[in-house]
Amino acid sequence: MRTAPLTVQARQDALDALRRSSERDRELDVLVIGGGVTGAGIALDAVTRGLSTAVVEAQDWASGTSSRSSKLVHGGLRYLQMLDFHLVREALTERDLLIQRLAPHLVKPVSFLYPLENRVWERAYVGAGVALYDTLASVSGGRRRAMPIHKHLTRKGMERLFPDLRHDAAVGAVRYWDASVDDARLVETLVRTAVSYGAHAASRTQVVQMLTTSGGAVTGAELVDLETGEHFDVRARNVINATGVWTEKTESLAGTDGGLRVLASKGIHIVVPRSRIEGNTGLILQTEKSVLFIIPWSRYWVIGTTDTPYEQELTHPVATSADIDYVIAHANEVLARPISRDDVIGTWAGLRPLLQPGTKEGTSSAKVSREHTVASPTPGLTVIAGGKLTTYRVMAKDAVDFAIGSRATTLPSITDDVPLVGAEGLRVVQRQARTIAARYGWDRPRMDHLLHRYGSLIHELTDMIDERPELAEPLANAPAYIGAEIVYAVSHEGALHLDDVLMHRTRLNYEQADKGVGALDEIADLIAPVLGWDAETRAREIAAYVARAQAEDAAAAEPDDESAERVRHQAEDIRPLVPIGGTADPGTKPGSPPGRGTAAPYGT
Repeated sequence: MRTAPLTVQARQDALDALRRSSERDRELDVLVIGGGVTGAGIALDAVTRGLSTAVVEAQDWASGTSSRSSKLVHGGLRYLQMLDFHLVREALTERDLLIQRLAPHLVKPVSFLYPLENRVWERAYVGAGVALYDTLASVSGGRRRAMPIHKHLTRKGMERLFPDLRHDAAVGAVRYWDASVDDARLVETLVRTAVSYGAHAASRTQVVQMLTTSGGAVTGAELVDLETGEHFDVRARNVINATGVWTEKTESLAGTDGGLRVLASKGIHIVVPRSRIEGNTGLILQTEKSVLFIIPWSRYWVIGTTDTPYEQELTHPVATSADIDYVIAHANEVLARPISRDDVIGTWAGLRPLLQPGTKEGTSSAKVSREHTVASPTPGLTVIAGGKLTTYRVMAKDAVDFAIGSRATTLPSITDDVPLVGAEGLRVVQRQARTIAARYGWDRPRMDHLLHRYGSLIHELTDMIDERPELAEPLANAPAYIGAEIVYAVSHEGALHLDDVLMHRTRLNYEQADKGVGALDEIADLIAPVLGWDAETRAREIAAYVARAQAEDAAAAEPDDESAERVRHQAEDIRPLVPIGGTADPGTKPGSPPGRGTAAPYGT
């Protein structure tokens, strides 16, 4: 397939196509609002059906929940306790599709230990559940197994795999397998795949109003290009709202009281250097409020999550001091060498969209699954909410099926057989890895890192390096990344600002204690020529990111969400959202019912 880069010019071309949609006979088939994993998946599903498609995102791709998850692709082991076998099988099918066919470069197997405190009844109970988990995976999709079968371990076997597990914390363990993914890269890859098949994609493009007929049917939307401030209209036969925790805010733009009810729950994660905890596998632990994962990831451990009601604005949730202490305390219950705040080099906080039961009055129809709902509050507008990262493809299929109605019979979804960019030719590149590494002076960890991030697209990086050999070298102040990765973020992956590069194209914001601030000058030097920055713009971008990093660090020292929000908002966004409906608060949720929602899937 032809792989299209996400460039500044490609974004401009997409905006031009959106403007042309207002011309006679040029309207789009589908306009997707929201550039998280669900919206990106919908765009790919729609365009591969042959529908003219566009997707817009008010911030950067994956800037909301979809870059702030537990970064797991999993079947949802806990759902077996609820006897929800269909949901588990569906998620396992999607997990195995991603790891075997759709994105094997991005999605990697990771094993977990489930520590046991009782030799007899708990081993039998947990063992039976994990055995059923493996059985459901074996019958999902009819393909060869993607993961090894679970194993029972004695205490000695458990301690060999995880030496820093406290001796008296468990009498043994069950080892089972799921998968991990860089969630933000998955979203960017979905968007890029959709664009490669003909979709139009524009980040930093906010919907400020829905266009409607006199009868209330949605016919398109008014957009604002946040890079220039220009407002313009776009016409579409079907508008799909995939904005997660912003669902109700977006629904209200259509002037309807119908739709879905969605509230937010906050989950946080901390990052600890890999050397601080000795272990070769992950851990999964039950707490009184959530499931706690200790996940091995590259050069560090990711530990989380929490599950707490969230009532502040939705754009910049942060981990509070209380959140961080909670995660540390529960991790220390099983660690032989307790960790402390001094060991934490980064944190992130994400908001789960809690889908409330039923739909609002006036919603004409709805399609409900165990985890997500698709509904139409008014003709021309489809809304989808709920679900989790692992099942994004199923959500996308359901949303497009619902939006196009009877046309879905003759235009069925085919995304179960559409590899994402970087997946095609992956096995060939893996066999060439030693030769490529020798040519550019990379050791095996560096080569594994690049293959994991880019797959077969690594040749696009080496082409850049052949023209500029210095791009093969690691950054002086962020040696996990080479210069080519930074340039590639803006030349091929749609990054428009320093924020985008450090938050979503790399993980420097939370995988270095200084949040990547020490590398800002060299990163800015690499991307400024590609983005056409002058000295003033460069200085403004650096100042904005430094202010963000300082505000996030200060917010993490606050005791609660309210005070953390005040501190975080001291740093202004590089491209602020446009106030809508007479309020500048993007967290307003019109029509939300009183009270809190039910618990969301952990690790999503």
